[in-house]
Amino acid sequence: MKKVLFVINTLGGAGAEKALLELLKRFSPEQYQTDLYVLLEQGELISQVPEYVNILNRDYTAESVLTREGKKKLNKKVFRRLFTRGALFKNIPYLIKNISVMLKQKKIHADKLLWRVMSDSGMSLDKEYDMAIAYLEGGSTYFVHDHVKAKQKFTFLHVDYSYAGYSRKLDKNCYLDFDRVFTVSGEVKESFEKIYPECADRTFIFHNLIDRKEIIRKAELPGGFEDTYNGKRILTVGRLTVQKAYETAIDAMKLLKDQGVNVRWYVLGEGELKEQLQQKIDSLGLTGDFILLGAEENPYPYYKQCDLYVHATRFEGKSISVQEAQVLGCAILVSDCSGNREQVNDGIDGSLCQLSAEDISRNIKELLEDDEKCMQYRKNASRRISDNQEDEMKLFCCSRNDRNGAERNTKVRYI
Repeated sequence: MKKVLFVINTLGGAGAEKALLELLKRFSPEQYQTDLYVLLEQGELISQVPEYVNILNRDYTAESVLTREGKKKLNKKVFRRLFTRGALFKNIPYLIKNISVMLKQKKIHADKLLWRVMSDSGMSLDKEYDMAIAYLEGGSTYFVHDHVKAKQKFTFLHVDYSYAGYSRKLDKNCYLDFDRVFTVSGEVKESFEKIYPECADRTFIFHNLIDRKEIIRKAELPGGFEDTYNGKRILTVGRLTVQKAYETAIDAMKLLKDQGVNVRWYVLGEGELKEQLQQKIDSLGLTGDFILLGAEENPYPYYKQCDLYVHATRFEGKSISVQEAQVLGCAILVSDCSGNREQVNDGIDGSLCQLSAEDISRNIKELLEDDEKCMQYRKNASRRISDNQEDEMKLFCCSRNDRNGAERNTKVRYI
């Protein structure tokens, strides 16, 4: 029986975390002894981890990392970890060097800088594994590389590598030592290989796994919109972060209301920008029109009940929210950026728009006035997601010494 370790930064209610839960379900307890380590020991999805997975964390907080209270607790954990095992002092030269580079680029990525410190302050693992998998960039990747004993090591990329603020100096070239690198989309793969061309022969696309039947089942459960509004409804699902560009969506909503379009925009998600976004909403007189609903344990009835799903973001790896919208047959509008353009065929199963308030509002207005086009988008979107995802399970099979031939053709034995 193979011993497997998964490491992830947090286990909050975001796309990568949900995809990990689906992947863990593929690891049969009859074949694998599976351990999970959550680097920052926090996140509400911990209760959804399969019961046969051994959670290594001893001091875990089962609270969102995105709510105001949850963020406070997470920040306290991070502060304590700065001084655990001398992690901060050990990394002072590394921090100075990379801060200097970021200052020259006029953009400081504080979270990226701290991942190395968080990795070095993680728990000590004496166990040796057959396979160790870092499921996110940054901390979990550094931890598996530096602090885990394993015969084979693999890592996942869920975002456009360079756009998200990573670099080889931040990584200390650690990706060169992984046996496999899995990216969630072709564009993420392309972006990564521009920075690490040496890894091209061991980098593969592995799409996020979703449970189509479970999503459809949950969409039929009670829930969804509770107001008595009888106009058109727009839905967006995602964390309230800079990446998601909600300030542009709010401006687009303002343009729609000024044009007299009978529509409301609802957002499911939590994040550090919640108060800032609410202030902008209120200042533009959109309090009852652009509504931040917070996180929902079962968001799927909302998808089913909305007239249009909009995902206008700055960049993506591969959005779980868009996949879920496709499963439930939503008419979809996404911004033309990495990740999004790979998920939606413009004019076939959705529309692409520029990330500007003017173009977003124009496309929304056109779609809401064209029932025939929206109906066609819904039909084509629901056909796009397949039940059979076994061909994605190209994992954990070939050793470092077996990278030629079959592996390069991705003809790999399933786990």
